[in-house]
Amino acid sequence: MSFSLRRTLLLGGAAFAGFHSIPVAPALAQTATTLPEVTVTAPSPIVRRKPVAAPAPRPARVAAPARQRGPAPAEAAPVVAQPAAPLPGTLPIVTDQFATVTVVPNEEIRRNGGGTLGDLLSNKPGITGSSYAPGASSRPIIRGLDVNRVSIIENGIGSNGASDLGEDHFVPIDPLATNQVEVIRGPATLRYGSTAIGGVVSATNNRIPDALPPCAQPFQSYGLPVKAPAAIGGAPGCMNAEVRSAVSSVDRGVEGAVLLDAAGNNVAVHADVYGRNAGDYNVPSYPYAQPGLPFNGRQPNSAATAAGASIGGSYLFDGGFIGASITQNNSIYHIPGVEGSEVGTRIDAKQTKFNAKGEYRPDAAAIDAIRFWVGATDYKHNEIGQAVAGDPTTDGVRQTFTNREQEGRLEVQLTPWNAGFAAVTTAVGVQASHQELTAPSPDDPTSPLNGLFDPNKNTKVAGYVFNELQFTNTTKAQVAGRIEHVNLSGITPSFIPELFDLGADPNAIGASVAQTRSFTPKSFSLGLIQALPWGLSASITGQYVERAPKPAELFSRGGHDATETFDIGNPNLGIETAKSVELGLRRAEGPFRFEITAYYTKFSGFIYRRLTGNSCEDSVCQLGEGLELNQAIYSQRDATFRGGEFQSQLDVAQIYGGTWGIENQFDVVRATFADGTNVPRIPPVRLGGGLFWRDANWLTRINLLHAFAQNDVQPIAETTTPGYNLLKAEVSYRTKLNPNVWGAQEMLVGLVGNNLLNENIRNAVSYNKDNVLMPGLGVRAFANLKF
Repeated sequence: MSFSLRRTLLLGGAAFAGFHSIPVAPALAQTATTLPEVTVTAPSPIVRRKPVAAPAPRPARVAAPARQRGPAPAEAAPVVAQPAAPLPGTLPIVTDQFATVTVVPNEEIRRNGGGTLGDLLSNKPGITGSSYAPGASSRPIIRGLDVNRVSIIENGIGSNGASDLGEDHFVPIDPLATNQVEVIRGPATLRYGSTAIGGVVSATNNRIPDALPPCAQPFQSYGLPVKAPAAIGGAPGCMNAEVRSAVSSVDRGVEGAVLLDAAGNNVAVHADVYGRNAGDYNVPSYPYAQPGLPFNGRQPNSAATAAGASIGGSYLFDGGFIGASITQNNSIYHIPGVEGSEVGTRIDAKQTKFNAKGEYRPDAAAIDAIRFWVGATDYKHNEIGQAVAGDPTTDGVRQTFTNREQEGRLEVQLTPWNAGFAAVTTAVGVQASHQELTAPSPDDPTSPLNGLFDPNKNTKVAGYVFNELQFTNTTKAQVAGRIEHVNLSGITPSFIPELFDLGADPNAIGASVAQTRSFTPKSFSLGLIQALPWGLSASITGQYVERAPKPAELFSRGGHDATETFDIGNPNLGIETAKSVELGLRRAEGPFRFEITAYYTKFSGFIYRRLTGNSCEDSVCQLGEGLELNQAIYSQRDATFRGGEFQSQLDVAQIYGGTWGIENQFDVVRATFADGTNVPRIPPVRLGGGLFWRDANWLTRINLLHAFAQNDVQPIAETTTPGYNLLKAEVSYRTKLNPNVWGAQEMLVGLVGNNLLNENIRNAVSYNKDNVLMPGLGVRAFANLKF
């Protein structure tokens, strides 16, 4: 690739949502709808700058021209077309990835809102949320897999809070400050580690700019001096601003965010600040399983507040960029449920996060690009409540979690080359991370031998390689591999877990002892994509993934209020292995767009919390029930997951200058152990559909999602869940504005009605579902302005 083309792609990156985004679905112009390019950033370290030619004799390499400062001559710069503006509500289908990718673009995030990633994604095919504290703490669950099998990242670096350690812990990524969310499955998850067997949830924003922003407002429009033309783009300095706001009736909630992007010379900077506040949300009826508790029409103890801010900047040069940001996330939210309401349980969480990333594209024969990501996190939360229910004088900190984590990843993408049978592109990477986690005992926080899993350390070093082979213009394959070395150290009880099953000594937890474990998991994947007639794209992938146990699975030894369990780690756990195959068929062109996926995963040594039927309280356990917490021992068994997802959208006809159509979705997952018993906390079968009408400005939509009853539960301490109907309707309007009249350049406003049937909805995968209802009927009004 010539220097001038690389420079032009760098400049065009802002128009394509980041200059290392991957264009996936081609833009279509037709009477019914105009489809935009769908851009995804997370799936693979191989970034496709331009189509790689099919195999042909390799020409002699032409020396690259000498580097120059500033813009290249006009005749050397090919034109980069601007993508069509997406029609609101268009179903984004990603066709050239090796497994299903779910994309939630910026406008959809603005319309649907949600205080957590789990809330935002919970109705997407194959995805739900843990919803332990709806609106405050809800982690995405993908195909029935969560916590230690789903990785959550922001701008390429892990969220690094404590959400994988407890369902009551929030994910420190707020949709208010997010521009796009992608859910990655299949072979691409090897890029992020073996703890992403279920998938990767990737949130992106502009906190570290990777391109100069489009110049909406020159500095002089804000009373500032005009900067000299930028060396890269030749454009004057400029500033863009965006305001995001919404109010909701179900919880009397208010939220808002302000985002600023500015550029001058070779520097781009970003700043944002956001906040949200919500009270106890309304529910259709009495939420508790047991009668006689106080109830006023709202889910008691469900209020939440959150606030955050970030500032970042990048220096852009002819061959790439380098940038950094610092972000603060704060949240105070209450934990609903019987005990949470009685003692006023709430969590006060704070996270400070430093991130840096960059890319360099040298004029080199062998190297196309070098990229890096670095992050460091300092996280802490206090779990607060009354020691004696109803006595405010006993209110105080009951438990503290801290997490200090550092992570780095370096990738090198090699120049594509012709292997004769295929055009080959290779990317190699290394990744390292270190975590120090504490959760001291609330009764004796100074003792190193007490606490849920306090203290422990987790150090990882990994290397991976991705090879993409293009056999023809319609056939591509990917071969990827990863190897990790994991060191874990912590303190665990000296006991034999099997004794609890036999009833030999239910109190035999014993003294705590230090433990160190090392693992070297290895993973491999193979994928194939075939373009078919009528705009179809078919894919098949196979994976072999090994996962090392996490510290909580090895070292837990105390009460866990979120799950109402007394967790006992098993230091004898081994590597968990998953063998999976996935088939997909997709179409992104024309009036009928769809994707259908089927998958099968066989786990050897599946690690899970095994409820024994015994109970514990204050480090004392007994046979059978009777004490406060259910005894749970981390164990391993073989398990099988199989299921599928489908979603589609059909533009039926033109009416009143717009397009009306129908859309539908379906997902199912079935998970059983080798003896035929059910894996716990598996989401139910869901089926939904609806109607829409849209034009370039308006979107109206009504959808009904039916969740069937979930009766396939484990035999101990898990209850069945009734089915429900979730009816949702929305109307939104987007338009360009005259800034001389309105001050703003663009406006998006709308109304969304949720749970319009005001049904009792219980989430089958939530630990506290028997005492917590999802929000009832509510209306959300939102407004988004760009300046």
